[in-house]
Amino acid sequence: MRLLLDAHTFLWWVTDDPALKRRARAAIADVENECFVSHASVWELAIKAALGKLKLPSTVARFVVEHCEANNFGLLPITLTHVTAVESLPFHHRDPFDRLLVVQAQHEGLTLVSRDPVLKAYGVPVI
Repeated sequence: MRLLLDAHTFLWWVTDDPALKRRARAAIADVENECFVSHASVWELAIKAALGKLKLPSTVARFVVEHCEANNFGLLPITLTHVTAVESLPFHHRDPFDRLLVVQAQHEGLTLVSRDPVLKAYGVPVI
């Protein structure tokens, strides 16, 4: 299975936060699964860090790269296809980062790993 981690899922995984549910934790830990962090999630983390809503031990760039390398997570770039597909996406969700994750999951054949129940309304697989 190919997994796309939402920003909070990535943070909960790397900090071993108990908020990460057992099913999500098992899916990420399964070496048969391939995990990705979207550039959209990195952008979201950078905005939160800049606003003082997220405290990290280093810059967002260093934190993400170190933890992606340590966990063998791939970074998923944002493409023109991804951003333009958002235009036709129904407005079940208003968050632009989550909307971009949905189209990335659709176009790249990924399962989203997120606690946000609204994402299921888009018909993409969600853990």
